[in-house]
Amino acid sequence: MTVLGGIGFASPWLLLGLLALPILWIILRAIPPAPIRRRFPGVALLLGLKDDESVTDRTPWWLLLLRMLAVAALIVGLAGPVLNPRQAEDGAGPLLILLDGSWAGATHWDDKTRLIDTQLTEAGRAGRTVAILLLSAPETLVFQAADAWKTRLPGLIPQPWSPTETQLAEVSAALSGLPAGVETYWFGDGIDYPGREALAETVLARGPLRVFQTGGPVLGLAPATFADGAVQLTARRSDSGAEREITILAQGRDPAGNAATLGQATATFAAGETAAETALALPAELRARVTRFEIAGQRSAGALSLTDDALRRREVALIAGRDDREGLELLAPLHYLHQALEPTADLLDGALMDVLPANPDVIVLADVATLSPAEEAALTEWIEKGGMLLRFAGPRLAASDVSRIDEHPLMPVRLRAGGRTVGGAMSWGEPKTLAPFPEGSPFHGLRVSPDVTVSAQVVAQPDPTLADRVIAALSDGTPLVTRKMLGQGQVVLFHVTANAEWSTLPLSGLFVEMLERLAVSSAAKAPGADDLEGTTWTPVQVMDAYGALSDASTLPGVPGPVLAEAPVGPDLRPGLYRSEDRRLARNVLTTETELTPAAWPDGVPVEGLTVTEELPLGGLLLALALVLLAADVVAALALSGRLTGGLRGTAAALALLVLLLPPPAQAQSQTADDEDFAIAASRELILAHVLTGNANIDDVAQAGLQGLSDTLFFRTSVEPGEPMGVDLERDELVFFPMLYWPITPDQPTPSAAAYARLNEYLRSGGLILFDTRDADIARFGASSPNGRKLQQLAAPLDIPPLEPLPADHVLTRTFYLLQDFPGRHSGRDLWVEASPPDAEQIEGMPFRNLNDGVTPVVIGGNDWAAAWAVDRNGGALLPVGRGYSGERQRELAYRFGVNLVMHVLTGNYKSDQVHVPALLDRLGQ
Repeated sequence: MTVLGGIGFASPWLLLGLLALPILWIILRAIPPAPIRRRFPGVALLLGLKDDESVTDRTPWWLLLLRMLAVAALIVGLAGPVLNPRQAEDGAGPLLILLDGSWAGATHWDDKTRLIDTQLTEAGRAGRTVAILLLSAPETLVFQAADAWKTRLPGLIPQPWSPTETQLAEVSAALSGLPAGVETYWFGDGIDYPGREALAETVLARGPLRVFQTGGPVLGLAPATFADGAVQLTARRSDSGAEREITILAQGRDPAGNAATLGQATATFAAGETAAETALALPAELRARVTRFEIAGQRSAGALSLTDDALRRREVALIAGRDDREGLELLAPLHYLHQALEPTADLLDGALMDVLPANPDVIVLADVATLSPAEEAALTEWIEKGGMLLRFAGPRLAASDVSRIDEHPLMPVRLRAGGRTVGGAMSWGEPKTLAPFPEGSPFHGLRVSPDVTVSAQVVAQPDPTLADRVIAALSDGTPLVTRKMLGQGQVVLFHVTANAEWSTLPLSGLFVEMLERLAVSSAAKAPGADDLEGTTWTPVQVMDAYGALSDASTLPGVPGPVLAEAPVGPDLRPGLYRSEDRRLARNVLTTETELTPAAWPDGVPVEGLTVTEELPLGGLLLALALVLLAADVVAALALSGRLTGGLRGTAAALALLVLLLPPPAQAQSQTADDEDFAIAASRELILAHVLTGNANIDDVAQAGLQGLSDTLFFRTSVEPGEPMGVDLERDELVFFPMLYWPITPDQPTPSAAAYARLNEYLRSGGLILFDTRDADIARFGASSPNGRKLQQLAAPLDIPPLEPLPADHVLTRTFYLLQDFPGRHSGRDLWVEASPPDAEQIEGMPFRNLNDGVTPVVIGGNDWAAAWAVDRNGGALLPVGRGYSGERQRELAYRFGVNLVMHVLTGNYKSDQVHVPALLDRLGQ
């Protein structure tokens, strides 16, 4: 393609025809030879006569110019002009495309792939071979035809880590074997990482290098911490620029188990600063529900921070078996537990039956020997549901008969009676030290200090199950800590006291570490490699480069030290990991991570990611040529006197000009779109939703109606097609039996013409399901922004009087027998057309004789589309509730949708059961 003056030409040789325009001008302007003058006597008779019509003896200059312009437009149009042409690259050798492919480029990944597609098109035109290499996940370097790479381009996705030095070393080794003259395009993510400069030097040694990257800073979020009663958040950016304000959202689950924004905070980057700090104060109950923090408007794993036990302060109930003050104050049963747990946990004090309703995470019994039957039953039920009971021995437990003959349900082992005991506790001449913690113990890897000694303890009775329940022992093998599982919870027994009477364990830092390993409290800081030595962590969920979480149950476990200190990469993906009852999050950024902007060698051009689309001008110029030629025809007719009749002739000329003009492209497109829409909407039964202008809401509505359509297909004789979105301003509504209209506070109000179509739709039997999605429609949602917007939108509609759905309404039994109509929310209020005032109960029938019409509107707020929504594989797109109850709620939502569609299609046909006795009597049955 040849570029002249910023415009490309596909056939530039045709422009040579412009050289003929002066010749054409001369030919058209030339005057024929003057005629020979001969006197004719009869001409004298014509003297004095006037000719009302005059004809010029030569072509006017303006008509010549019109013809020149028409010919010029025709020539230039045939030459194939293109505005913003994509110029072919000068290079003709191999082309190498490198992509950082890290989380930092995920936000602008679509722009990168679009630009790469453009460059592959140009490389294909030039016949160049291409190789594409993702530095964050390098593969074998292979040069192929550009068209082959275009098909593989959608499969290139960024990774949730930056390229590692090992990966870059492999790429450098592969590039060293390439011949000189290889041109390289490097799509950077805007941040620096180790090994990048060395790779850039290797690339420059093979040939020229061009860099493409966005000019904006990269934003990241460090792991959240808890201090001074608030969540501390730190955001970082890659370059120090002007002052900038960002919003950080706290995402989690509401009490119903639905995803929600639980809070937000604003952080401000000062001018010239790369870090911004803010604090978010949340109640303990709300803080425990937070699953992640994210920077609003960013779509990358680095702008997201997962939460773990370091943020969630667990609730621990402390209960002592005695409360005497005869000894030293420091020997109080709960003193050391308070000192160990108070910085990292919320402590509860009170009687056992008083703290159980608060559902704490852990209950600690310090030298509590016996419990009442009611206390035992309540405590057992609490443990079986996932609680942890932590027991400490003491004089009372040693002197009691608890778990002596038979193992007590709330004790992990049987205890030995008699033997070498003093007051029920074993004693010896020299204190014993602790043995190294065995593999499989939650304490494995903790360093045992020789200063920790035990002078007395309660002794476990040997039996076949003892060995499996010992998680800590003394140097002579005597069990020190035992544990057993009970339902979903566990019971743990320290065979020594919780104070320093029987051992020095509560005086040591090991005591705090052991409590942390048991997940009794939450760590105030991220654990180090030494803290996690000997543990193995199982991945629960891992993040992709965009910050989306996916199940990781098939991935192998990760050793604790690796999880604590190794950088995230192919072998350690960012996400949430679990060990025993503890959770640990590995985020892309750490508290020490600094984002440094990428610096490139001198002389390397750095360009943006903007792609300017080509605009062909040939059709426009050819159309202009036709218009000018049509105008020439009219002008020639006028000059020759062929247009007569005054206004009639002028009108005929204008009509000719209009007929010669091409129809507007917009009108043609609009007509074609309307025809395609009508064909698609009427080919089969289609469920439709109103487009709100909010892409997320519209996508969920589309996915929801797709899920409902699939359910109808498999459970009923109705076989709907793929759902469609409806633009109220443009699309015809008559094709759809029902419309799903999700309400958003900022959606535009329809025009008067749209309201006319809506009213006609409602009067002709259509149904609109208004969904405020806020579970608050007791007063038509008037207490919420969505409800107020619904009132505004519905005011011009011809809606009959409404009432809450009566228990005998046909909507409760069109296909399924229903009493509740939940969606993603479980609100029970549903508004429909009010029943006739004369509707009466028919004797022997369970419902009234209602009208046979279909309610034109159904109003609710349970977010049904979110509950119906499915992904491309048919799986649930959004969570509903928790566990079995949540799936049951989703099933009821599907059943409500089936009932609604059957009601629209069949009316109140089931109310006709009132006529069954009369029909049977008439048939003689």
